[in-house]
Amino acid sequence: MFKVFSSAFQDAALPWITGFQDPASPSAQGIQDLHNDICFFMLVILGFTVFILCRCLLYFHAGRNEKPSKVLHGSFIETAWTAIPSVILVIIAIPSFALLYAIDDQSNASVTLKVTGNQWYWNYELCEYSKEGSALSFDSYMVPESDLTLGNLRLLEVDNRVVLPVRSHVRVLVTANDVLHSWAVPSLGIKCDAVPGRLNQTGFLLEREGVFYGQCSELCGANHGFMPIVVESVPLKEYSSWVASL
Repeated sequence: MFKVFSSAFQDAALPWITGFQDPASPSAQGIQDLHNDICFFMLVILGFTVFILCRCLLYFHAGRNEKPSKVLHGSFIETAWTAIPSVILVIIAIPSFALLYAIDDQSNASVTLKVTGNQWYWNYELCEYSKEGSALSFDSYMVPESDLTLGNLRLLEVDNRVVLPVRSHVRVLVTANDVLHSWAVPSLGIKCDAVPGRLNQTGFLLEREGVFYGQCSELCGANHGFMPIVVESVPLKEYSSWVASL
């Protein structure tokens, strides 16, 4: 009924990956762009530090300076190496705060998904819909390796995927019933702790169709590595059909 995972986008963990998965939401894109910008500053600082270190080793070793300098303080250099890092931190902080504010703003959400972590599976609840007086909900368990079919990903496939409409703002409410869990989907830029007795909120905008894979990212017990997350983004018509089938 629904489209299978496409290899055109890297939306799941694969062997020997060293970079990010392809973003599918503005949150994920913003996080990756901020990471790349900060890495630029890091490389500039690293290059300057290595240059200064090599220059010191070249010009101030004992063979070239038999009489060591007795200069103990330098007001200018001490002011500079305190002020410059402070300015860099301010430059980094401004886009960081803007991104955090944008991710936290859920005022335009059209779909609300409640996620509950259990040992060791996820329960999902669609807050806008009800059946027999209670909200639509379902459990999601990892598919055992013996039941996998062609195209399924080992340790990442589930029996009930979360299906959401594409190009929609989704509010996610996250909690837990027993111990700490963490609902994390890298392609959506989501990682939210599930804390017993507390309701955390996050959200995202689905920009494209696809199947996005994640896992619990908090050490929650013996089967921590066996409670994956699968979010499938489909057109509104297919989403309506899926909701009606619950």
